[in-house]
Amino acid sequence: MTVAERVAAILDRIDAASMRRLGRECPVMLLAAAKEREAAEIEEAIAAGVRFLGENKVQEGGGHMSSVAAEAKGRASWHFIGRLQSNKAKKAVQLFDSIDSVDSSGLAERLDAAAGELGKCRECMVEVNMGEEQKGGVGLSGIASLCDAIHRSPHLTLTGLMAIPPFFDDPEQSRPYFRKLRELFDDVKKDHPEPDRFAFLSMGMSGDFEAAIEEGSTMVRIGTALFGPRRQR
Repeated sequence: MTVAERVAAILDRIDAASMRRLGRECPVMLLAAAKEREAAEIEEAIAAGVRFLGENKVQEGGGHMSSVAAEAKGRASWHFIGRLQSNKAKKAVQLFDSIDSVDSSGLAERLDAAAGELGKCRECMVEVNMGEEQKGGVGLSGIASLCDAIHRSPHLTLTGLMAIPPFFDDPEQSRPYFRKLRELFDDVKKDHPEPDRFAFLSMGMSGDFEAAIEEGSTMVRIGTALFGPRRQR
């Protein structure tokens, strides 16, 4: 299958999952995870209708943005979805429209300062850690204080939560984690000063995105199922 054919198939599956959840199609955003992909693949995804691109590394994301044709680049919103080191905050603010993996008040402060210095405002999401020490994200007990820190940051707007639950071969086992994340999302939204802007619950990847949508995801991050297996280097 081509990238365009995979995009069409995934969009059909997204629509079907949203129908199962609500009995109607509802907007669920497809974010293409572009890690280790070629510019031509990214351009094909954008041409097929993908409007959100996710990058795990600042330097690789910058390379993609330089290589992708300007017309295609301008039609997509570029999101940073990897673990971000504080010393790369300024570069991330320069490159990306949204930082989806904010996991500490210290990082939020660095991003806010960098955005202010560059005369920009940036959207961001809080990355939630569901109890796995090897993964990034703020623990459940720290979500409220981190959200408050972002709300106090004049150059940042909190637009959602992102998380990577534990991996299971059977996506049904992920449902309790997705359900808990939806509950957290609803709680944070109640206290958001601009609740209409708090729109993204980013959960679900290639192997479990349909279960995530059925539990309330509004953004799924798809890599392999969209681009196919990574080429051997």
